[in-house]
Amino acid sequence: MLVEIKVPMLAESVPDATLLAWQKKVGETVEAGASLIDLETDKVTLEVTAPSAGALAEIRKQEGDTVVSDEVLAVFDTEAKGAPAASVEASEAPAKDVPAGGPRTGPAARKLMAEQGMTPDGFGNAGRITKADVLSAIDRNDITLDGTGPAPIIPHLETSTDDRPAERVPMTRLRRRASERLLSAQQNSAILTTFNEVNMQPVSDLRARHKDAFERDHGVKLGFMSFFVKAAVEALKQYPIVNASVDGDDIVYHGYFDIGIAVGTERGLVVPIMRSAEHLSFAEIEHKIRDFGIRAREGKLTLDELSGGTFTITNGGVFGSMMSTPILNPPQSAILGMHAIQERPVAENGQVVIRPMMYLALSYDHRIIDGREAVQTLVSIKSMLEDPSRLLLKL
Repeated sequence: MLVEIKVPMLAESVPDATLLAWQKKVGETVEAGASLIDLETDKVTLEVTAPSAGALAEIRKQEGDTVVSDEVLAVFDTEAKGAPAASVEASEAPAKDVPAGGPRTGPAARKLMAEQGMTPDGFGNAGRITKADVLSAIDRNDITLDGTGPAPIIPHLETSTDDRPAERVPMTRLRRRASERLLSAQQNSAILTTFNEVNMQPVSDLRARHKDAFERDHGVKLGFMSFFVKAAVEALKQYPIVNASVDGDDIVYHGYFDIGIAVGTERGLVVPIMRSAEHLSFAEIEHKIRDFGIRAREGKLTLDELSGGTFTITNGGVFGSMMSTPILNPPQSAILGMHAIQERPVAENGQVVIRPMMYLALSYDHRIIDGREAVQTLVSIKSMLEDPSRLLLKL
């Protein structure tokens, strides 16, 4: 029986997708659930799989085409028989820029390598480079697969006549979309930022006392982010306007707390949403954060996980940032920026002491949030972090 292979239903905020690479050829028999093609959207990469055992009878959309929800990509024959043919990646000729005898590169892997400015040379004698190999190399920040040790990621350079190299790499859809949203946020919102600093000694002491037992009992490490999520939720309860959003001439107050956690990946910034964070325990928050990080790097977050949100937390401190002004993630009206923890001299009870300090930044939409509410929200977060027992007692 012939069935149509269609584009999955995309989210309302995702108008279309780009067809990356066919993993199978026409006439090649596959098992049920086998990957047929990857679709790249503004937020995630979607995998389209075989509905049953069979073979592709006809391909109607080519690599690089832009497609929309429910559009027909191919025709699949569920009654096709025969021995499976070699996969598209396995049967690929060596990439044009790979010397004879070098590793073969499948179309999906080749496209991702081009986006990242990588060449096959650093993979050694890998035989065949797959998309998974490239993602793994990006995650490790090396591209040596033959066991000889790490090698730098080598960009493909366009050499000009005067021997001054330059690199040209197209933006991914994810980065293009992020650029559009960030520019729109600056143009359409009255963004203002307030700053404060927090003494992280109490949280650090609490983690040191309980981290081993926490990891043993819950199977996940106790990090700083769960404290910030908890503190932010309690502060937002006190100042609900900071958890609200603008819709035309209306203000929408949200009676729930869907917290976005900004995750930087090689493809660009993504913000998976932690739904109903007010009902989550410290362990549940840490599990979700770890899961978000892993699947963000693998490109396996779903569209639903990247949609919505009422407030965002971003941690530039993991990259060494001391202070920054985070940009809003529309339609949200506020975002909390964490930064690097650094030991500094501070005054306590008339004495100068050394404490692990962190600068905090809260950017907000001044159209609906006044400076008073923004400052009080940040002070509330600071107070709960400097006395973590308040998070348990909800004070």
